Amino acid sequence: MPEWLPVLLGLLVMYLPTFYDLLNGGVWASEEQAHGPIILALSLWLIYRQWPAVMALGEHRGAVAGWLTLAVGLALYAIGRSQQILLAEIGSFIWVLVAVLLVKRGGTALRMLWFPFFFMLFMVPLPGALVDMLTMPMKMAVSYVTEHLLYLAGYPIARNGVMLQIGQYQLLVANACAGLQTLLTLEALGLFYLNVVRHTSPFRNITLALLIVPISFTANVIRVMVLTLVTYYFGDAVGQGFLHGFAGMVLFVTALLLILGVDSLLQLAVRKFKAPGAVSPGVPQ
Repeated sequence: MPEWLPVLLGLLVMYLPTFYDLLNGGVWASEEQAHGPIILALSLWLIYRQWPAVMALGEHRGAVAGWLTLAVGLALYAIGRSQQILLAEIGSFIWVLVAVLLVKRGGTALRMLWFPFFFMLFMVPLPGALVDMLTMPMKMAVSYVTEHLLYLAGYPIARNGVMLQIGQYQLLVANACAGLQTLLTLEALGLFYLNVVRHTSPFRNITLALLIVPISFTANVIRVMVLTLVTYYFGDAVGQGFLHGFAGMVLFVTALLLILGVDSLLQLAVRKFKAPGAVSPGVPQ
């Protein structure tokens, strides 16, 4: 491990100020980007879990691809830090880690740890223009579904764009409630779940991965419905106060329960397909 000490010190010197700024009044302190430190912690845990296997590969020095990747990472860091471009500054952290792994342990180690590095992409803030462009249609869809479900349930609700009117109260469906970043966070949660459980069935993995998007949308709708009903019954101050943050917990708990529920149904389907006496496609009885 002494060979990794200079690397660790170098990473701390470079990125501790970055992460401190992100947490201390930066984007990670906002509701929309609050998942950033969680993604970072989970990614590092995934790397730690596989680290003994990486160390067992032995040393692999002088990889050209590693040094080129390091040059790109350092250039991104310098540009991002000096010009306050978060996409480049935070993204450079992934490039630098990949470069160090390539130089020290080679491509085999990178193939072993590809998922933690891919998972880190979810902590990188996207350009504001792209987020705004993609968020509006999502907020419109969530508002539309919320309005119709509550109307069918008998509530006095109407909608104007992303503004919901229920009783005497008006609620604006904000980016944090149904935006792109929320969808990406829930997508990351689902992918993390898939990586941890590591199902042997390709059908189960692929189907669950595809269903994460509608699951995330459903969880967003449930969150907005909860906020709307809380405001309707308890008033605007309660809806926009403590319970607004609590609704964020409702969002992630709902998404996790939906993922577990869908995964259980897929497990039953796989077991039924593999049950004795099941007929394989194309095989005559």
